[in-house]
Amino acid sequence: AQAVPGALIPVDPGDGAVPSPLLRQDEQLELLERLDFVVRNLVELRKEVEELRNSLQHLAVEIVGEVRTHLEETQRVTHRRRFPFSRERSDSTGSSSIYFTASSGNANTDDGESEGGYTTANAESDYDRESERESEEGEDEVSCETVRTVRRDSLDLVPEDESPLLLDSQLEEGLGQLLEQADRLHGGDEQDRREGFQLLLNNKLAYAGQREFLWRLARAHSDMWELTEDTDEKRSYASGGKEELELALQKWDQSAECHQWFAVLCGQMSEHESIPKRIQAGYVFKEHIDKAIELKPQDPQLYYLLGRWCYQVAHLGWLEKRTVSALFEAPPTATVQDALQNFLRVEELSPGFSKAGRVYIAKCYRDLGNASAAVLWMNLASELPGNTKEVTLSRDSGMGRETLVME
Repeated sequence: AQAVPGALIPVDPGDGAVPSPLLRQDEQLELLERLDFVVRNLVELRKEVEELRNSLQHLAVEIVGEVRTHLEETQRVTHRRRFPFSRERSDSTGSSSIYFTASSGNANTDDGESEGGYTTANAESDYDRESERESEEGEDEVSCETVRTVRRDSLDLVPEDESPLLLDSQLEEGLGQLLEQADRLHGGDEQDRREGFQLLLNNKLAYAGQREFLWRLARAHSDMWELTEDTDEKRSYASGGKEELELALQKWDQSAECHQWFAVLCGQMSEHESIPKRIQAGYVFKEHIDKAIELKPQDPQLYYLLGRWCYQVAHLGWLEKRTVSALFEAPPTATVQDALQNFLRVEELSPGFSKAGRVYIAKCYRDLGNASAAVLWMNLASELPGNTKEVTLSRDSGMGRETLVME
């Protein structure tokens, strides 16, 4: 599994590849016309998907409105059942009856005062009922506001001209625990990663508008891409994660993690595509990795990814080079020296970051003719324990397991 497009994978000598002549001009034009037809179909498909997405959002708004109405009615009924009788007066001296309270207190046998007391009791009772109704209406207003708040925080249905509400402390604490658990599961075995993917999916409704949640959800799609063997499922996982980040990058273009995982998922999507599409994905990969490094220049993993890209571009096969020259005005360029500088940068930022990085340093020195340096770095790679970041890094790059065998 490789995030850098397969067209950038070098073809080793001895593969039996036989160079074929360049395409004639009419054949090139026919190829370009077919590619243009495919691109137009993809644009139309994207528009249809966008229309479907908008329809689903409108449906979600209607559902939230119905839920809000139901909650409001339920709270009104509950409140009325809670106070079926008039409330006690605060000046009661022994009985809950307002009539008894009106005649209690200092002894007085005057009928007129007693009747006056009864009248006062009735008046105060009416006042209590009015206060109760006002309190009920106030509580109904609170319940409506609660439902409106839930609506704003769910499915990112906030209108564009309405400022989104911040998560309250309880939701923020829940999000922090969720992200911590997702990171732990991502670094685990196959079962852990599947569990992490399902965990994030189950919480998408609550946290779909949160940047830290979205790029981890995209990372989980990348994990599932690696775990499945079916080509269609791979394409579906990669496409799903890429779509999540396309929306996220519209809001958070300054997120290094969003750019990093968008690059990885683009490479994964192109794994089973034609050579032109894989080369095009290589351009996108490089663009987003460069942006991620600009935003997060101290992350060794980003330099590792860029080093892999440079190394594979430097070792393009004959067919890939001819295809690039025929279809693209400015083909990607990189040298083994460029790759070496990026891998050495990884070691500078985090010595012993992974065996893979040191193995690639050895490969670069071998390609440059420095055998002694190549042997030195292979020895350094072999000194790293097997439980370093090697496995996690291999998955995160989307480039598959690394081998410690020098070709």
